[in-house]
Amino acid sequence: MPRSVVRASFTITRQWKHAPMRVFEAFAKEEAKAKWFAGLPGWEQHEKRFDFREGGRETLSGRHASGTVSSFDCIYRDIVEPRAGEAGRIIYSYVMHLDGRKISVSQATIEIMPDGPGTRLVLTEYGDFLDGYDDAGAREHGTNLLMDLLDKSLV
Repeated sequence: MPRSVVRASFTITRQWKHAPMRVFEAFAKEEAKAKWFAGLPGWEQHEKRFDFREGGRETLSGRHASGTVSSFDCIYRDIVEPRAGEAGRIIYSYVMHLDGRKISVSQATIEIMPDGPGTRLVLTEYGDFLDGYDDAGAREHGTNLLMDLLDKSLV
């Protein structure tokens, strides 16, 4: 297979009635994140590691109902907790594999900003899709689904 790279980016904006620290904790606390970042129905977890700190690593892998094995391997690059009246952020880079094949290398920035009594979240992701892997918008779609699950977990 010839080597290739296809670049893509997207931005997702969400507004929630919850305080910025509550939204931040949904990323920062393992129990809170497990409520929304754990695979879709029919997905069976194989491996999980959670080390939320600058330089820390998070991994999650498992098998989909179709039999495909996916893995997410992330390194946190920058973490700033939101404070009263100030935004927080999380910046991480990650690699995705399907059935052991590296399909992408990405960087994501999550900004968690005060918005009245609630929060405005802006997630921007830059991805490099590798060696013929055609994402066809699946990453953005999947990230939107995760944000929907995050929203439900905040209740």
